[in-house]
Amino acid sequence: MTAGARRLLGLLRRGIDRGSLYLPIIVAGALALGTYWLVRNAPRLAVPTPKEAPTHDPDYFMRGFVVKNFLPNGELRSELAGTEGRHYADNDTMEVDQVRLRSISLQGLVTHASADRGLSNSDVSEVQLFGNAIVVRDAAVAPNGKPMPRLEFRGEFLHAFIDTERVRSDKPVTLTRGTDHFTADSMDYDNLSGVANLNGRVHGVLMPPPSATAVPNADKRKKGGAQ
Repeated sequence: MTAGARRLLGLLRRGIDRGSLYLPIIVAGALALGTYWLVRNAPRLAVPTPKEAPTHDPDYFMRGFVVKNFLPNGELRSELAGTEGRHYADNDTMEVDQVRLRSISLQGLVTHASADRGLSNSDVSEVQLFGNAIVVRDAAVAPNGKPMPRLEFRGEFLHAFIDTERVRSDKPVTLTRGTDHFTADSMDYDNLSGVANLNGRVHGVLMPPPSATAVPNADKRKKGGAQ
């Protein structure tokens, strides 16, 4: 080996020895740069966003519909109909145009209701009637055999509770029971007890019951006196 080659080899060895001194620093720097690059380019975790409060907007519509509810034994409990219905998910209610309601109590009493607009809960056990509201309970015979005259409520607002058989209103109402007629500023009627609480300016007309047919007096003496 020539002297020049030996000199070059010596310089190379000294360079490698010096470079090996800085190798840990170079490796650590490369690792730091790699870690920084991974952090910058890693996908970010999804940040939880606050849940938006539900808005009072309809989530579906129905037109020319009838909704029926049945008792566990399969008997019809109520049916709700209208020209258009809008369901609201925030409070699980149904708003109905030209609403018509028919319900049958556990005693078999039939009640009809109608209005320009109605608002019902999910199981049609509570219905609010707005505009030209009418609720009618058909004439019937009570389980004890006593006749129950036709009962009618009219007003701009009526609140009907199907399960508890109540009708309430905080607005003027007209109540007709058979041939009797009442008006009041507000009302709370309980069909189970048969009690109607009328409040405010109350006016009523009570018609007397039909008079009994006259029965001839069997003890009346014959004309001409006793024989």
